[in-house]
Amino acid sequence: MVDRTLLLVKPDGVQRGLTGEILKRFETVGLKIVGMKMVWIDEDFGAKHYADLKQRKGEKIFNATLGLLTMGPVVAVVLEGVGAVEVVRKICGPTEPRTAQPGTIRGDYAHVSYAYSDEVNQAIRNVVHASGTVEEAKAEIALWFEPKEIQNYPSVSDIHILHQSGDHIRKMRGTSAQ
Repeated sequence: MVDRTLLLVKPDGVQRGLTGEILKRFETVGLKIVGMKMVWIDEDFGAKHYADLKQRKGEKIFNATLGLLTMGPVVAVVLEGVGAVEVVRKICGPTEPRTAQPGTIRGDYAHVSYAYSDEVNQAIRNVVHASGTVEEAKAEIALWFEPKEIQNYPSVSDIHILHQSGDHIRKMRGTSAQ
């Protein structure tokens, strides 16, 4: 039930100074940041991240999306919590900002449509990427993070949401009861 997922604040979100606001939404609902870094990826790495996109959407969409992901720094985040993949997707909203509800990240911070993006020949500027499934999240996290970059630490949510005892929290920290 507790899982991890990858969230990327794409260059359009980073450049607009939205990273803090975006991360706050996930922490506010009780998800825990267990990994985070800012990187400027190259096309080879981007192609690995979007490995199936060319097959699913075609070369034009693949190239445009790759161009967006490599146009500036990306903030990569691993979030952990109960149903993290599903919760993060819900908070992000649908891929097309035009159809995203107010209150979602894409509904609040973007508004363009697929049609507009096609017309101007660019990837849809939707601020974030979120893993679509638990399996996809595992693969994406392994691509973006080394195991030593993922942290295990107690948070308020561990106590209140997961109902973990003080002994369990001390064990997570590597300390013993006195």
